[in-house]
Amino acid sequence: MHMTVTDLACARGSLQVLAGVSFTLSPGQALILRGPNGSGKTTLLRTLAGLTPPLSGQIEAAPDSLAYAGHADGLKAQLSVAENLRFWSGVFGKTGIDAAISAFDLTELLDRPAGELSAGQKRRLSLARLLVTGRPIWGLDEPTVSLDTTNVARFAAAVHTHLAAGGSAIIATHIDLGLPQADILDISPFIAKSLPERDPFSDEAFA
Repeated sequence: MHMTVTDLACARGSLQVLAGVSFTLSPGQALILRGPNGSGKTTLLRTLAGLTPPLSGQIEAAPDSLAYAGHADGLKAQLSVAENLRFWSGVFGKTGIDAAISAFDLTELLDRPAGELSAGQKRRLSLARLLVTGRPIWGLDEPTVSLDTTNVARFAAAVHTHLAAGGSAIIATHIDLGLPQADILDISPFIAKSLPERDPFSDEAFA
C-alpha cells in the first residue's frame, strides 16, 4: 500500500509547525522520523492518521489504511489483556489475536486486567493491537517508551515481519531499530512559523 505526501502543511493548536513536507512510502518500507523535541513529529503522524486536518497539501493513500499508535496506551483498564485484543480486533472487523499474543509475549498476561499491568506491559499490549487491525500502514509515535531491551527487540521484529509481508511503517523514534528497509526523514527543514490561532487537538491513542 503506497502513501504519497505532497507539500503538506500541519498545525498543532494555534501553531503551524510544518510546511512543505513531501515523501513517498512504499510497501515493505519503513520511514523513520527524526527531529528535535517539539519539531512536529507527533503532529505529522496525527495529520497522516486523519486526526488533525492538514492546512494544505495532499495525502494520497487508500481510506483507512493507516493504524496510529500514539503516546497514550488507549487500553480499557477493566478488561483483561485478551479482552482488550479481542475488542480492538472487533473494532477493525478482524478475527484472531494469536499472532499479536505471540509477537509481544503476552501469553502469561492474558487473564490479567490491563489496569494492573506495569508500564512496559501496557506498552506491549498497546503495540500488539497493531497486529489485529489488518491495516497495511503503521504510524508509530515513540513506540519504544517504557520497553526494556528485550521488548524493543520484540517490537523491531514485529515491524520487520510487517514489512516483509508488504506492510509499511512511519516511526518517530531516536532508537536504531536495525531495520534494513528504513529510510530517515529529518523534519527539521520543514519547521514553519505560526499561524493565527486554531482550536487545539488532544492526543489520540489509536486510530
